[in-house]
Amino acid sequence: MRQLPAWTLAAAAALAAAPAAPAAPAAPAARVRAGADCPRLTARWHGDDRARLQRVVDAYGTCSGHRGAVAAFDWDNTVTKNDVTDATLSWALRHDVLPRPARWKDTSAWLSDAADRALTAACGTGAGGSLRTSDRPRCADEILEIRENATTVSGAPAFAGTWNHRRTVPGYAWVPQLFAGRTPARLASYAEAARREALAAPVGATRVLGTHTVPAYVRYYDQQRDLVRTLRRAGFRVYVVSAGAEPVTEVWSRAIGVDAAHTLAIRSVLDRRGRITTRNEGCGGVPAGEGTVIPYIDGKRCRLNEDVYGIHGPAAWKKQPPSRRIALGAGDADTDVTFVGDATGAHLVVNRNKPELMCRAYDDADGRWVITPMFIGPLPRRAEPYPCSTGARTAADGTRGPVRRPDGSVVPDLPDTVF
Repeated sequence: MRQLPAWTLAAAAALAAAPAAPAAPAAPAARVRAGADCPRLTARWHGDDRARLQRVVDAYGTCSGHRGAVAAFDWDNTVTKNDVTDATLSWALRHDVLPRPARWKDTSAWLSDAADRALTAACGTGAGGSLRTSDRPRCADEILEIRENATTVSGAPAFAGTWNHRRTVPGYAWVPQLFAGRTPARLASYAEAARREALAAPVGATRVLGTHTVPAYVRYYDQQRDLVRTLRRAGFRVYVVSAGAEPVTEVWSRAIGVDAAHTLAIRSVLDRRGRITTRNEGCGGVPAGEGTVIPYIDGKRCRLNEDVYGIHGPAAWKKQPPSRRIALGAGDADTDVTFVGDATGAHLVVNRNKPELMCRAYDDADGRWVITPMFIGPLPRRAEPYPCSTGARTAADGTRGPVRRPDGSVVPDLPDTVF
């Protein structure tokens, strides 16, 4: 992909030079041309968020005579309320469409012996055909418990071994692996059916699968649809980057005008017959593997650097100069903290009380962090400060430690104030 034009660097410098607080800095007035095309945000946002985001749209877009800036959005619970991969898995469990594996150990390189035994006892094995999960609640229970909590129903760890905790999480990689043997088109058809069902269900609806109560509805956030629409009208290239299954995310993202080429998620390696395997594409010089690298924390930066900016090899894991970074990033969880933090214009955060992301957002080191409560069913205020100084950040080896600024200083514990 081509490098962003030189004006991107100039816009970033202009934003940096302007006052940082309380609002996101605006581009110099001289850059906004009289009679320029200035698409406007119209949805209602929290506090002064709309005005701050509008300044970024104006500074990097057609209002200032520019095109080609990049905006990137996480999907689940950032653009939609509730997780669309989970909605698809829920639909699949109720319609007996998950392939039955020859061995459960084949579904993940990290599946523990305890999880293998639990799944074998609850679900059975034997290649060919589909799992009967609709009338075997124990099987649905084990699958959901492993997906949600990385444990078996009995409480044993479901995954074992070592992995880079800033590049993957086995429970996320496991969902597309469960569909190994199906084609992407077939998985997309399941997602289409789940989407129709989830959008038709009333807000707040739940259902019971085995002993698990799961959301039965999904909604697009009006504010995010408005933001994406405005960005696209202003000449931005808008991407989705998600740790969900790519065929599933594509079904949902196209409804807001983001096509498959601009939807980046877990991309499964296909066999010679075009069927999903338990392997997925690598990134940043890491070859394809069984979930070794997915768009997760640093993996999201890597995918954006590769697919948007054409940066390959180890450099794809590195923070790039402003001219090769996104202008706006939006996310809701720690899995988004790296790419959202890379944005040169605004870091938009939906507050779901995720510690590393919220420590970065509330510290607001560059004055460009924009925090909004969840647009539907916002969480109450977190009672205790975020443990920024001690254990909010997850290291590559899985240990917890302090959140540090670029100069190495530790972010202090910070209270929750936007809820």
